[in-house]
This record gives sequence, structure tokens and C-alpha cells, in this order.
Amino acid sequence: MSDPLAVLQRIRETRPRRWERAGESCELCCEPIPEEHGHLVDIEARNLMCACRGCYLLFTSEGAGGAHFRSVPDRYRSFPGLELSPLQWDSLQVPVSVAFFFLNSSLGRVAAFYPGPAGATESELPLDTWEEVLEANPELDSIQPDVEAFLVRARPDRGGADCFVVPIDACYELVGHLRRLWRGFDGGREAHDLLDSFFARVRERAR
Repeated sequence: MSDPLAVLQRIRETRPRRWERAGESCELCCEPIPEEHGHLVDIEARNLMCACRGCYLLFTSEGAGGAHFRSVPDRYRSFPGLELSPLQWDSLQVPVSVAFFFLNSSLGRVAAFYPGPAGATESELPLDTWEEVLEANPELDSIQPDVEAFLVRARPDRGGADCFVVPIDACYELVGHLRRLWRGFDGGREAHDLLDSFFARVRERAR
């Protein structure tokens, strides 16, 4: 494990600079990083940042970092028995079949987003409905603020929904892919195929 003090010193001494290819350097200390790397959430700016292993470990819940940045965990968890009725889903005012919810610690409330042609769009989440969902499913209280999300895909054809806790960066990865493929009101065939494959991967990781 990297020495937290050494990582902090490297962050202070290294001047940020532009790189030719996105994702080839840590956005805190400019250390080169591999294609597969961790992410941080900038709590104040609400941004995702690529991080080297040292910076990632520094800002985990067990690390020595402050409250400005938080490491995105890699936990995937399935909720096959979660109670979310079609009426509750409709009351969440999400116009498409997919949405993700996370606790925004800066605002002190749950934020809800859904994908579309413009990227991630925030829904005006009725707090009373969310409280009903939490009351019926208290295990959702374990979601870490800012870095984990409750990802839902409504499946009216099956009389329910696919529900998972996932890293927040997985949600924004999904939104980015859907933005490229989105056609019409509901996304179109390619978007639905992407959703099928994405949720299949999430389901596998949640096992």
C-alpha cells in the first residue's frame, strides 16, 4: 500500500498538466495510471476523477484523506426481493425505465437521475416516496453517500424491477454510452440492447 504522507506530498509538489490521452494520468498527482484504474468523487465540484492507486487508497473510508474527495468503491449488490411497486415507480416521476439514486452529502438529500439524449437528467424526487422505499427496504441505508448509487430498471412486463447497489462511476458510464445511442423518446433498439448487456454484467458482478 502506498504511504499516505508520500502521496499527499506528491499531490502538493506536482503541477497539474494536460496529457495527450485522457485517462493516462492521475488527476490529483499526475502519476501515470493503467487503463483499469480507480475513481474519486470531488464532493465540492461533483466531478469524477481518475486516480492512481495511492491517491485512491488515500481517500477510502479507511484512508487518511480529508472530506474533499472520496474513493468510489467496487461493491455490486443485488436486491431481487426489493419492494418497489409500479405505483411507487410512477410517483418517482422518472419518464424512462432506468434511473439511479444517491445521497448527495453537499445538499443533504437523495438525488435521482435518469439517462437520455442530453446525458444524465435530474428528476425532482418526491422525498415521501423515497422514504416509503427506504422504510420497506432498510438495507438501502447501507449505501455510501456520493460514491454508491441505487440503480433501478423498471420491468413492467415482469411486474417488478431490477435493483442493484453499484459504484457511482458505473452509472455515469451507462449514461455516457446511452447518450451516444439514444434515439426517439424511449432510446430505441440499440439503447435497449445496451441496457440488456449492461444489466447482465451488473447482475454477474453482484453475485
